[in-house]
Amino acid sequence: MLKLIQNATVYAPEFLGKKDILIAGEKIVAIEDTIDVSTLFSEVIDFKGKILTPGLIDQHVHITGAGGKHGFGSMTPEIMLSEFIACGTTTVVGLLGTDGSARSIKTLYAKAKSLESEGISAYILTSYFGLDAVTFTQSIQDDMIFIDKVVGCKVAISDERSSYPEAIDLLRELKQVRVGGLIAGKKGILHIHLGALSSRMDVLLELVQKYEFPIEHISPTHVGRTLPLFEQAIEFAKLGGMIDITSGGTKYTDPYKSVLYALEKGVSIDKMTFSSDGNAGIGIVNEQGVTIGFKKAPIHLNLKQVVLLVQEGKLPIEQAFKLITTNPAKNLALKHKGSIKVGFDADFCAFTNDLQLTDVIARGKQMMKDGNIIVYGNFETKN
Repeated sequence: MLKLIQNATVYAPEFLGKKDILIAGEKIVAIEDTIDVSTLFSEVIDFKGKILTPGLIDQHVHITGAGGKHGFGSMTPEIMLSEFIACGTTTVVGLLGTDGSARSIKTLYAKAKSLESEGISAYILTSYFGLDAVTFTQSIQDDMIFIDKVVGCKVAISDERSSYPEAIDLLRELKQVRVGGLIAGKKGILHIHLGALSSRMDVLLELVQKYEFPIEHISPTHVGRTLPLFEQAIEFAKLGGMIDITSGGTKYTDPYKSVLYALEKGVSIDKMTFSSDGNAGIGIVNEQGVTIGFKKAPIHLNLKQVVLLVQEGKLPIEQAFKLITTNPAKNLALKHKGSIKVGFDADFCAFTNDLQLTDVIARGKQMMKDGNIIVYGNFETKN
């Protein structure tokens, strides 16, 4: 099936100008100034007056739900397809949180496969907060090799709910991630949840500076939780690491302001990403400090923070959108994702000139049209 996108102003995310894009099935097969429509196309999509970017990537989202620290009733439900489409997310990485008991790694895999069957792309991280790894095969390395969706492993540090791992503990997990990735043809990352304890990122800097472990396999997240933590994250990024700023969780300032601060300190925009930590459980607290209810952490703030970078921070579109397109794709080594190039997956977001999302295409299929979601998940009620 052929589709032709016409007249779009393309940010790939680098600025390409006005282009036509030919899609065959799920792939981009041509990008030209003009593509002759005399050929028989099944569909022509005219994006005249619209900005076109790659589909957005969220590399840290609780697709099967999270929460639970206030009891079973505080556990959040699964995310539905339309929630991702509504904010332009066409690729997700699902993971477990604190809970590796009531939440199942097998259910996580099944949800990723379900989202793929509904039209977007989904990957997962094996394990959870603890060092007592929760895996499919009893081995992180074997999960990397034999489970197609697994692109890395999760663990927590500097958090009262973590296993308080030392450098040698993390090195053992990093070895499994890296060797498993080498065998499976994956990059392999150890995705590290950072809490608010005063140890911050000390052990990660030790891994790089003392043990000389390749920094590209170490993927810290929630680095904007406190200013002292973010200062260490800046040091980590200057050593060549990729740092992940959470758009919807605990933060010392607006995430887009953290990016601007890091840029002022000499960090390359190519060394930062946004992720949502979406669908985690958040307690609703009254004026007396009593928890009176629960809500889901939002998944739409990645895009909002990028738009603020453009509108408030005056960052060019081609720079700001790297945080949720090319950079997470590079961090995870997701082939054919994060850019508008021939041979890449046909994932797109279309915007008005003031960056209001109007259209979403995932793997060649239009999911949102003129601001209206037109494809829903199998068990969703359509509007």
